[in-house]
Amino acid sequence: MSEPGGERGPEDRGGARSGPAGGGEGNSRPAGASREVARALEAILFLADEPLSAAVLAQAVEWPRRDVEEVLGGLAAAYEGRRSGLALREVAGGWRLFTHPDVAPYVEQFVLASRHARLTKASLETLAVVAYKQPVTRHQIASIRGVSPDGVLRALVERGLVQEVGRDEGPGRAMLYGTTPEFLERLGLRSLADLPAIAPLLAPAGSEDAEGTADAATD
Repeated sequence: MSEPGGERGPEDRGGARSGPAGGGEGNSRPAGASREVARALEAILFLADEPLSAAVLAQAVEWPRRDVEEVLGGLAAAYEGRRSGLALREVAGGWRLFTHPDVAPYVEQFVLASRHARLTKASLETLAVVAYKQPVTRHQIASIRGVSPDGVLRALVERGLVQEVGRDEGPGRAMLYGTTPEFLERLGLRSLADLPAIAPLLAPAGSEDAEGTADAATD
């Protein structure tokens, strides 16, 4: 009696049981096709910001779910087998790429260093607009600064200084941005009410002092 997926001997299938990354497959699909699907799955998982179920991944690569699960298992084993800095794990009902626990100290050091790096002039200007005008939209920030704030806003969000706080009630329901509790902590403020009055900061004589204070708060 043969097992599902074909005879017991891999030689009878012309080596079709070879997995995409060193793991075995219990079907008759060509090894080349399995490797191609493994590459596609790896790329999708790299871009995903949440666990993806085998069903979702199977739909994305147009393969049966059980076959995809075998490929994922082979990928996970391959990462571990070659002592990669990445790990593929099944969590919360789906699959996701993680940094390997063995390299956690290096990752933590890098993240902390990047979060405490000095803010650029553009970042300081955008942060000031958000702090004093919040909640504020991208368009409003661009109108004040005269340039698109997309890249700077993204960097401030990644640093934990700015966050999305809701949607504007006007047409298009634009995203609204505001500062975070970490922003207050970094500047030593109890609340936004403790922000200095903006009028003195607009005076030419006080502009350099205000920038220096903001720089010091981000060091």
